[in-house]
Amino acid sequence: MLDPIALFFQRIFAAIGRGIGTVVAWILWPFITVANWYRARGWIIKGPIGIGLLVLFGFYAYFIWQTQVWSGFNPDYVNSYNLGERKQDAGSTSTATASATPAAGEASEPEPKTCVRSAIVDVTADLIDVNVNQSAWISSMLLYKLGLFGLDWDKTPWFDNKASFQRGINQAVRRTAVELVDSLGRVRGTSGINADLQRARGNIQFDEETWYFGSDSLLPKTPTPNYYRSAMADLRKFNTSLESCEAIFDGRSDNLIEFLDRIANDIGSTSAIIRERSEFHNGGWFDTRADDRFWFAYGQLYGYYGILSAAGADFDAIIKARGIEPLWIESIKQLRSALNIQPAIISNGREDGWIMPTHLATMGFYILRVRSNLVEMRDVLAR
Repeated sequence: MLDPIALFFQRIFAAIGRGIGTVVAWILWPFITVANWYRARGWIIKGPIGIGLLVLFGFYAYFIWQTQVWSGFNPDYVNSYNLGERKQDAGSTSTATASATPAAGEASEPEPKTCVRSAIVDVTADLIDVNVNQSAWISSMLLYKLGLFGLDWDKTPWFDNKASFQRGINQAVRRTAVELVDSLGRVRGTSGINADLQRARGNIQFDEETWYFGSDSLLPKTPTPNYYRSAMADLRKFNTSLESCEAIFDGRSDNLIEFLDRIANDIGSTSAIIRERSEFHNGGWFDTRADDRFWFAYGQLYGYYGILSAAGADFDAIIKARGIEPLWIESIKQLRSALNIQPAIISNGREDGWIMPTHLATMGFYILRVRSNLVEMRDVLAR
């Protein structure tokens, strides 16, 4: 009685086995053919090809290492700045040496005038350093540009998470560089644009994908990371000038209002991108674009976590005077809470689903919550 049933399943499994074998043989056929051809050649041909394959293997090993090892990544990086110990706003005259008194019988010599550095500038420069010095800038690496057999890595589930994370940080850095030039780094209407900040803004706006050579020109090019390193150096130069009271940091309340408004708009745009992906492309674990959307947003919040924490130190007097300190502290806590979401595999499931999680919707919730607090703080300051 059971023999026909057993025979049926045997045939089913045999057919499946033959199908899998055929697919594997089809995949391996080009490699076996090339290997057989290579074995039949002499060393004059084998040598250069072997060296080329070793070089290619080395390139891919380096590429995989750089995309999978996240050097400098630390969600608690803000703690290293000890921002809570700062007692003065950025650009104000420093009181560090004001208490120094001359010894008895000695003539007093005036201490050189110093001003307080901008924490926003320090954090922004350090974020660039994390992207291009502590790690390789993935988006302009040759193998990343070549993709998977010509397919953009962003359209695959592999090797694009770190690149998206770096681009998210870079978005926060770019927005901050613009605000430093337009408002924070000068007294509007009475002073010119700071040359160091202007150069930094121009360099950090350079495209994210340039390698030493490109298809549009046979001439060598300056790669993207070099421009970003120049922007970092210019930001540090500005802060050195500010510390010696040769530059300006205009810490007025209207500048803080505008800064918060620009950041709220920036992350609001990211929220719209996440909403569109979550609503119309919810393929669960099989959505190959969900991971780069998620990690871009994560990188953006990672960058703004440090920048807004620094802004709290640079505008400390205004924040306390206008009574928004509790709301500011809560906003920073929410930014840090968003960085606790670090899934190994990004899933873009349905919001009412019960099998696959919806990481994009979760990230979108945190972004909207932070944006809501930024808008509320802006409105309080504008009253």
